[in-house]
Amino acid sequence: MTHNDTGHYAKKHPEGRKVDPRLAELLKGRASNGELPCAVAFDIAAHLDTTPAEVGVAMDLLEIRIVKCQMGLFGYRPKKSILKPPDRVPEALQEAIHESAAKEGRLSCKAAWDIAHRLKVGKMAVAAACETLGVKISACQLGAF
Repeated sequence: MTHNDTGHYAKKHPEGRKVDPRLAELLKGRASNGELPCAVAFDIAAHLDTTPAEVGVAMDLLEIRIVKCQMGLFGYRPKKSILKPPDRVPEALQEAIHESAAKEGRLSCKAAWDIAHRLKVGKMAVAAACETLGVKISACQLGAF
C-alpha cells in the first residue's frame, strides 16, 4: 500500500484469508490506535517463529497500520520519511548497494538490512545512502510496498 491508500489494507489479500489467533492476539495487544511500529512487528515474527511477511499480512487483515519503518522510509509524523541523505556515501557502502541492487536501480528491504548488518552500519544509513545514490528501496519485508 502506498501512503495514499490509508486503511482498507485487507483488500490486498484474497477474501477468506484467516489470521492465526495467537498472531492476532499479539498484534492487537501491541497495537496502539490501530498502528504498530515495524520493529514490534519483527519482534512478534521472531517470537512466533514466523516470517515478517506473514505478520504483515495479518496486520493488513486486522487493519493495523505499519508505522516507524526501521529504514526510515515511512510512518513518521509530520513527514512520512525521516531520512537525511548524506552528501557523500562511503565507498564500501556504495559498492555494496550497487552490487546488491537490481538493474532497475532497486534494492530490496531485506538486501538493505543485510548490507547494514554486514557493514555494521544502521539500516537508516543504508536507506539514506540509497536516496543519495538514486536507488529505490523495494519489497518491504512486511508487505507495505
